[in-house]
Order: sequence, then structure tokens, then C-alpha cells
Amino acid sequence: MRMRIRSAAAVVVGASALSALALPAVQAAPADDVQGDTQISNVIVNDGKSIVVGPSGKASVTVKLTASDPNGISDAGGILYHGTDVNHNDWGVTLPSCGEHLVTTYTCSFALKSTSNRHFGVSKNSQAGTWKMWAYAIGADGDYRFRDPAKTFKVLRATKLTANANPEPVKKGKTITVTGTLTRANWESHKDIGYGSQSVALQFRKAGTTNYVNVKGIKSSSTGSLKTTVTASADGYYRFTYAGSATAGAVSATGDYIDVR
Repeated sequence: MRMRIRSAAAVVVGASALSALALPAVQAAPADDVQGDTQISNVIVNDGKSIVVGPSGKASVTVKLTASDPNGISDAGGILYHGTDVNHNDWGVTLPSCGEHLVTTYTCSFALKSTSNRHFGVSKNSQAGTWKMWAYAIGADGDYRFRDPAKTFKVLRATKLTANANPEPVKKGKTITVTGTLTRANWESHKDIGYGSQSVALQFRKAGTTNYVNVKGIKSSSTGSLKTTVTASADGYYRFTYAGSATAGAVSATGDYIDVR
């Protein structure tokens, strides 16, 4: 479920939680606050990996946090958001409620699935980069803790890469031309578009081996196209690989086999 969260206390912890905390529904919850001995720990977003989102703007994400209170947990949850803090953001995704668990320590698991209405989503390309998580836990005795940020993580635009080596077959010592295209997801047009002026490595894996080695580095054109040449030396696979950036994910093309005779 995607939604704007500027000054959205009712969305943050829910009406029942707000009444328990004696916070007016029209007032944003504090970004970082504590009352009593309620604790939040072990916050994990997407298994510690960057969230890479394709052109649909949707992704499946799992989040975990451990909430503890000597009197049990009334509720826990949070918001994944892009911005300075939870009350100064341009987009956010609210996690479902963890619910009541009358044990002193409980690990909440939240699943956002791309195939459902409750998914991780983005709406603008400018939202790629560093995101944060605001988290809350409420004790059964009314104690609470807000943490902002409870976690920081990366949300990246997905990339795609192709590679095609020609001619096939080729005589040893002759020139091989390797072409390809680097694209990245556009969350506003919901399409993959050419990703220009990016450093890409050409790699080679000799037949019968398992590891690729770098051959040379090139840059993609303004439209994301790639083209370079090498001298044929042995049978094997050529591919391009892109290491990613602060806003785009890493990707490697499928290797294209060359028969050298």
C-alpha cells in the first residue's frame, strides 16, 4: 500500500494506538521518542539488500523488527520513506500492523508483495537513493518507542544489459565486435530506457572455466548503446557488466559464446 505520509499520525500507528498514546489523530507522531521501557531492535529491511525496483514501480519486500516490553507488546510497525525524516518526506510505504503479542519479546515480520495491493512502491525517479524506516512499538502497559531512522537502506532503479559478439565463428587473431545496450527502469513512464554515459566493463570467460575476467572498460552512448572490439584468442563467452551507482542497480549481461577456429 503506497501513500503520502506527511502529517499522518492516524496512518502511522492507527486510531487505537493513537488513543492509547493520547496523541490527537490530526497531529503527526514524533519522529524519535520514548516513554517507559519499550524497545525496538534488530530492524532488517529486504534481508539487508538494496531494494531494486523495475519499471512497474512495484517490488516485493520483507521487513523484520524485534519489539520488547516487560508487559508484552500491544502493537508494532513502521513506515519506509524517502525524505529527511518521517514528517518531511515525499513518499512512503506503511507496513501492516504487527498486532498484539503478550510476550516480553516478539519479532514482527512484514511482507509487502508486488502482486498484491500491499506492495513496496515508488512513483518518481527522484525517489531512487537512500531511504529510511520510521519504526514504532507500543507496550501493553501504554509505554512506547518511536525510532527515526530505525534503519537506512537503498532503493535503486533496476537495470538491464545485453551483449552480442560477432562474427561467429571467427578465426584466431581476427577482430570480434561486441555490442549491447544498457537500460534502466523509468518509474514515471513505466518503461526501460537507455542509460547513457555509464562505465561498463567487457568481460571474457574462457571455455571450460567458471570465472569472468575484465578485458576493457567502455562507456555507454547517450542512448545506452555499447560497442567495442577485441582480438579473437580462444573459445569462450563475452559479456558486459555494470557495477551500479547510487541510484541504479548492478547488472551483468548473459555471456555470448564465440567459437574461435
